[in-house]
Amino acid sequence: MTRYLSLAVTAGLAAVAGLAFQRVFGLGPVVPVAAVAATVPTVLCGLLSGPRKKSPWPLWISLVLTVPAWGATVSLTVLRPALSDGTLPQTLREGVLSSWKAILTTLLPAPAEPELLVLVSVAVWLAAFGSAELALRTSARAVPALPALGAWAVALPLGAGGPGSNLPLAAATAVLVAVLVLVRADGPGAGIAWRPLAAGVPAAAALGALAFAAGPLVPVSATPYDPREQVQAPPPRLRDGVSPLDRVGGWLLAPGQAMFTVQSDRTELERLAVLDRFDGVTWSSTARFVPTGSRVPAGPEPDRSHEVSQRITIRDLPGVWVPAPDRPRRVDGLPVVADPASGALAADRPLRPGQTYRVQAAVPEWTAADLAGAGVASDAEAAAARELPWGPGARKPPVQIAEFRRFAQAATRGATTPLQKAASLAEYLKVFAKYDVTAPPGHSYRQIDYFLGEGRRGTPEHFATAYALLARTIGLPSRVVVGFEGGKREGGTVLVRSGDVMVWPEVKFDRLGWIRFNPLPDSGRPSKGGEGVAAGETEQKLEQAQQSAAAQQNDPGPAKTTQKQQQGPASAEEAPTPWWVFASIAVGAAVIGYLCAVLLAPALRKRRRRTGPPAARITGAWHQALDHLADAGLSTVRTLTASEVARFGASAVGEEAGGHLRPLADLVNHSRFAASRPDPRAADRAWHHTDALGRLVTAKAGRLRRFRRRLHPGSLRDRRPVRPRAR
Repeated sequence: MTRYLSLAVTAGLAAVAGLAFQRVFGLGPVVPVAAVAATVPTVLCGLLSGPRKKSPWPLWISLVLTVPAWGATVSLTVLRPALSDGTLPQTLREGVLSSWKAILTTLLPAPAEPELLVLVSVAVWLAAFGSAELALRTSARAVPALPALGAWAVALPLGAGGPGSNLPLAAATAVLVAVLVLVRADGPGAGIAWRPLAAGVPAAAALGALAFAAGPLVPVSATPYDPREQVQAPPPRLRDGVSPLDRVGGWLLAPGQAMFTVQSDRTELERLAVLDRFDGVTWSSTARFVPTGSRVPAGPEPDRSHEVSQRITIRDLPGVWVPAPDRPRRVDGLPVVADPASGALAADRPLRPGQTYRVQAAVPEWTAADLAGAGVASDAEAAAARELPWGPGARKPPVQIAEFRRFAQAATRGATTPLQKAASLAEYLKVFAKYDVTAPPGHSYRQIDYFLGEGRRGTPEHFATAYALLARTIGLPSRVVVGFEGGKREGGTVLVRSGDVMVWPEVKFDRLGWIRFNPLPDSGRPSKGGEGVAAGETEQKLEQAQQSAAAQQNDPGPAKTTQKQQQGPASAEEAPTPWWVFASIAVGAAVIGYLCAVLLAPALRKRRRRTGPPAARITGAWHQALDHLADAGLSTVRTLTASEVARFGASAVGEEAGGHLRPLADLVNHSRFAASRPDPRAADRAWHHTDALGRLVTAKAGRLRRFRRRLHPGSLRDRRPVRPRAR
């Protein structure tokens, strides 16, 4: 009798250890697997021991028989879908060898898939088999509980961070261990000591209840070890090569296409994709998607939020991005991968019409008071959201960045807090450009520059991406989100169409996370014409906070208003600047510009003439020599041959000048008409004669005469002489 009661207790210990996997898969999928895996090996061990046998069969017989017994049991229970597909061997191999890694790279609770539940069956089966054999073959009281504790050692790290609590199961394990010790007090072959057992079981139960009650009160300061930090998640199989941002223009031109339907009593903004990386040409996502059974990790906890439950049915929405409110906490009915940082969802395969899933979200609520004192975030994510890349293959920053920075500074002039800057920039763009669905799509540096500089018409794509770039130039971490706003409501269902697509920017604030801003004109809001539904309450509050913050920038406040009233007479004396002041500034700027031009032009011209191959340098030296002769009053020598120029120059400037002009003329003639090309030394000699001639002309004509000649407008023109003729 003691033998069978011990086996019942060990089976209970193995089953409770299996239920500890409820933090991995949830309680529902684990209960049948743990019950079967704990019962079958225990019964098998009991049958092999026999009711009349003094000792059980040899251990090797139990080991040989338990393996096919487990294979048959797990095939008929856990892996029945795999049997129908004919992939049982592969599923067994993946389940036993790779299921632990798949669980560690999945956001809990993990999906109750057969290849993952195999691990539960293996752990519980081994625990039940080991406990039963130890109970039958040893006389130690508590040793048969060790295999069950081994199953606990597997369940606890895999369930770290999962929903629920294993405290009740831990208390039940303590009670069962105490009962096992009491049952085996006199050894496996002795009878049951009923009196100690009757007194000990209630005491063990009381001890377990005490442990259950005191468990939450135990102070634990250290962070529990999470093995997921040591396992690299595999990349998701995203097969959509088209960014949702690139689809916005086409959706707006065909606004009647049904994207999806939402069944909910409350209208919310549906987010599709979060794009936080810009390479100078396009926006993309840096999301690190992680597989998840249903749960999505929570983001920064706001002071206020409201719960939303939606039932979404896909219609004609292409791609793999899954629409959901901000911020989703649970998704049921559709296998998705989630980005823990942004809460964005994606499917591992393109969406199909008719797919339905449920979303539970906790949408944060913000007010102007929450944002008033918030500073800009300074973490690593915010630093990446301030980057302004040069563009693919660029070797220097594009000139548009400086222009964008000046634009943003002008739009936020007078703003002091980060909130005022972000809100003022959005309100400025609302009135700066007009909404136009026919505007050519694109959001590169060049296209945004055209949108802000010339076109000033655009779709939500242009307004949002322009805002994000402008915000980054003034130090605000920003990103772009593509989603849908509004829709056509019929009863409790909202039909979201392609014309309801929306793109908006977000700015990250310290302790608050990403906050949405709206730079789009009111004429660009979707679902106009009385058919659509208004934006959600949260979006309306953010709009009010944005407008309030922008108004504070221009509102002087009571104290500043009083100060301005006291300074009324002084401000009244201020008069418009007279026109002659601007005219004088313009004339002075023109004179200074002309002087700089006439003084720099000869130097730049001389520098250009000194560069190039030897023949070009000799020709440049000859042109420079003719300019020197023109300063001496010989402006007509440009039509003469080189030898004639040397003769007239010697007579006008002096014989010493002729000593430089004659060899220079020979070098020019040789460079022009000789069969061989001149070498660099010949070019150096030509410039030596030209520089010496310039010094002689300056000494004879004077610096003042040369300066007056340079002031003539003709000095700005590079007057090339007639090609020298051979004599």
